[in-house]
Amino acid sequence: MSITNLDSLTCSIARTVATVGDPWSLMILKELFLKNCRFGGIQAMTGISPHLLSVRMRTLESAGIVCRHTYLERPKRYEYRLTEKGIDLWPLIITLKEWGERWHEWPSGAPLQLRHKSCGHEMQLKLACSCCGDVVGPRDVTSEMSGEMVVQRQAMAIAQN
Repeated sequence: MSITNLDSLTCSIARTVATVGDPWSLMILKELFLKNCRFGGIQAMTGISPHLLSVRMRTLESAGIVCRHTYLERPKRYEYRLTEKGIDLWPLIITLKEWGERWHEWPSGAPLQLRHKSCGHEMQLKLACSCCGDVVGPRDVTSEMSGEMVVQRQAMAIAQN
């Protein structure tokens, strides 16, 4: 399976990876969540080449994850803002942040803390059941594939043999 075909799979994870799964897109999203919204600022904080940043920004824009706003007319300059669709990626970015804090060494402490505005305490992301509110992890759920997903996976398995 080619990475370019991920967006055609009957799999929400594959389609998400096809849209935002490359390292540069994730780094751009991180910068946008840190309120670094201008091209030059994003380029400086990520080290991405200007050409590749332009390509990734166009991809994120066409996917409806970011929108461009003019902040200077001459020369024309834009800042990028997350759309509601982009803001919905926040748990993904925070999960990556927390995983990195847990599994990499930080002798001086974690590089970024999140503080809840309402109570002022440092916070961590928790996944909870939308019905009962219990915190859930991978051992607390079962997976049920749609018929379409099952058929596609069977076809893929047959094609590999």
